[in-house]
Amino acid sequence: MGREGDLSRAHLRVARPTDRLEDVVAFYRDGLGFEVLYEFRDHDGFDGVMLGNRGAAHHLEFTTKRGHRVGRAPTEDNLLVFFLPDEADWTAAVDRLERTGRAPVRSFNPYWDRQGKTFEDPDG
Repeated sequence: MGREGDLSRAHLRVARPTDRLEDVVAFYRDGLGFEVLYEFRDHDGFDGVMLGNRGAAHHLEFTTKRGHRVGRAPTEDNLLVFFLPDEADWTAAVDRLERTGRAPVRSFNPYWDRQGKTFEDPDG
């Protein structure tokens, strides 16, 4: 029998607002290979897209609200970190991002440059 409030089986959704919904979706779909899992339009004034991989225990949701400006990411160290332990998978992901015209950027925290590469999405 499981523990009450056990999060080990939870599904994680990272939800973030954006002013550039189409560009952000293209970055994560085309650049990282995520699938569009669900889209909605004009739900209480919000449009949104959920991206991820079917069956995975996580996905990303990006929303926009007409008439509400979000702006860029709040800090240079505002990151989503994807750990790809298999070197071939990591290389393929970097190559896919670069084929979409994205170039790595210098990371605010130098740890990330020593451990991999940082790419800015359209929101910074």
